[in-house]
Amino acid sequence: MLPTRASLVIFGLLVAPFATADEFFESRIRPVLVEHCYECHSESAGVIQAGLRLDAANKMREGGDSGSVIVPGDPEASLLIRSLRYEDIEMPPSGPLDEKIVRDFEAWVKKGAVDPRGDAAPSDQDNADGIDWDAAREFWSFRKPVEHPLPVRNPEWTAANWIDQFVQARLDAAGLKPNSPADRRTLIRRVTFDLTGLPPTADEVEDFVADPSPDAYERVVDRLLSSPQQGEHWTRLWLDVARYAEDQAHIVGKNDSLTYPNAYFYRDWAVSAFASDMPYDDFVRMQLAADVIAPDDRDAHLALGFLGLGPKYYRRGAPEVMADEWEDRIDTVTRGLLGLTVACARCHDHKYDPIETEDYYALAGVFAGTEMFNRPIDDTVKKKGPNAEKPQDAEHILREGKPRDLNVMIRGDVNRKGDVVPRRFLTVLSSSEPRKLDNGSGRVDLAEAIVDTGNPLTARVIVNRVWRQFTGAGFVETPSNFGVLGETPSHPELLDTLAVRFMREGWSLKWLQREIVLSATYQQGGGASEVAMQLDPANRLLWRMPARRLSIEAYRDAVLSAADRLERRIGGPSMEPHVADSTRRTLYSKISRLDLNPLLARFDFPDPNAHSAKRVETTTPLQKLFLMNSEFMNKSADTIARRTLDTAESLPSRIEFLYRELFGRRPSQSEVEWAESYVSTDDAEAWMRYAQVLLISNEMLFVD
Repeated sequence: MLPTRASLVIFGLLVAPFATADEFFESRIRPVLVEHCYECHSESAGVIQAGLRLDAANKMREGGDSGSVIVPGDPEASLLIRSLRYEDIEMPPSGPLDEKIVRDFEAWVKKGAVDPRGDAAPSDQDNADGIDWDAAREFWSFRKPVEHPLPVRNPEWTAANWIDQFVQARLDAAGLKPNSPADRRTLIRRVTFDLTGLPPTADEVEDFVADPSPDAYERVVDRLLSSPQQGEHWTRLWLDVARYAEDQAHIVGKNDSLTYPNAYFYRDWAVSAFASDMPYDDFVRMQLAADVIAPDDRDAHLALGFLGLGPKYYRRGAPEVMADEWEDRIDTVTRGLLGLTVACARCHDHKYDPIETEDYYALAGVFAGTEMFNRPIDDTVKKKGPNAEKPQDAEHILREGKPRDLNVMIRGDVNRKGDVVPRRFLTVLSSSEPRKLDNGSGRVDLAEAIVDTGNPLTARVIVNRVWRQFTGAGFVETPSNFGVLGETPSHPELLDTLAVRFMREGWSLKWLQREIVLSATYQQGGGASEVAMQLDPANRLLWRMPARRLSIEAYRDAVLSAADRLERRIGGPSMEPHVADSTRRTLYSKISRLDLNPLLARFDFPDPNAHSAKRVETTTPLQKLFLMNSEFMNKSADTIARRTLDTAESLPSRIEFLYRELFGRRPSQSEVEWAESYVSTDDAEAWMRYAQVLLISNEMLFVD
């Protein structure tokens, strides 16, 4: 077997002790239920699937149509566990959860299935007394963020910037110390992947390691932030939020009328926006209302793909079909930008958050006043009315329709009409009377309400998403749910101060990224002390930087980079990433809602049918089997092997060349000895297989 560094042996399960069973439930069980189960199995689901509710202790004990789902003390007899294992029933339907999560549930049931949540009330009727809005606005996420004073600095610790003072204050209170800084090879590999999604070259690693100047790291950061690849990498985060795709989940025969063959125009717009550091408030404005804000700027209108690339359904004139499309727009906008599950209020008042059904239909009216628009690319295109006749000749955006206010649809039934609700913003996010959204469709007004500096959510939500990309965990680990069922922040003062300073710095995402990566918190090593693991096994207090698995995009791009096959051209049409000769960055993959590319699907790419809050990581044998038999991997391994044979002459120099190109380091003596026992000087086939083994190793898949 190929030797693996101890820091990357992560397939074993480490079960850390918890102070109480309640703590285990709140840390390991409840977040998974919220993220993967409540959509179909909670009171807010509208139609409760299989009659099973998992959002209250008594309802979970009662079970559903198939009977009890939990037998405390007996995981093997518990239907819930068998379903998570994909044995009797396959849940969640989007794909199996990580094996570690399943083991957590097994341990929870084995220990008695302790559930500290309260029981549901006997009646499921809406609150007849209405919402106490003043009290509702006192919830942490509905209070406007404020800049907090910097904590007193511990003189024993080295803080690189103000972020560290907040982190160190929490560590100090818990009796913990931060890790020492990561070594330079680890740090440049980490920051290069995190800012650009690509590995550093061997020369970049050596130059940084050899540079003794005090600003060496800062200069690396500034170089990476100014590179075109930074815009590409950070666009992928946004495309998950925007549920970017190029077709629909349901296509009849060869009917391609509802597809988006030129969806890449929106992707290219987003790449340009991130690369140019477009202020985030303008980024939001343009995606919601570019056609109204800049009516003569055709290129700016491509930003409307945020809304225009959403799911479309056949029978689009039917009221129930349009109601489903409006729900998608509301869900994407409110979860993506505000971290609120407003779509849960379509059928009744939200069961947990202060969002009334009237709030939902007030927003739905905004989207009801728009039209999906396949705008002709140029004047030579055949038209069907104002739209291009063929989607292949179109830019997929939207435009203003007839402004309208909607009736409440009682219990979500389009045929049971309640009162008409004027278009307006969410009540709980308004200090007095909600802002009216009545300028045309209301999209400009909606955008301004969302990016208003008095809105307590927008800056917090994007700051939390960016922080999570760098550290592997957000301050709030339910990044699209800042409501009652979401997590409370691990570092509320730091989150608020980052949000306030982010807005003050012109909503600059590059400023935010720079502040984070220049912190000592980010630059820590990943070592795990026994004391720290006992006190904070989940690293919520940020005492280290743990190893993180690369996304499939970063991993595939790293393989291409190592093989010197990566095409650096920015923008353009989509390609199939599993094909051996596809050498573009994985960002440019074709994304299908109907049939997701097998390479992406195998490595936890999110379902593009809906907004993705965060990616779920799984480890399965099929992943390794795919990599071992993939034509793409074989081609890359063969190219690397040939480069090795052409570049270096002696056996030791060839082994060293491979390690430098793939990992940015020299091989250890044991690694050299292992390689020499496998390859001979000129055996091209053996070198190809050896290169493939290194390409699918943990060190290639993870970043320290």
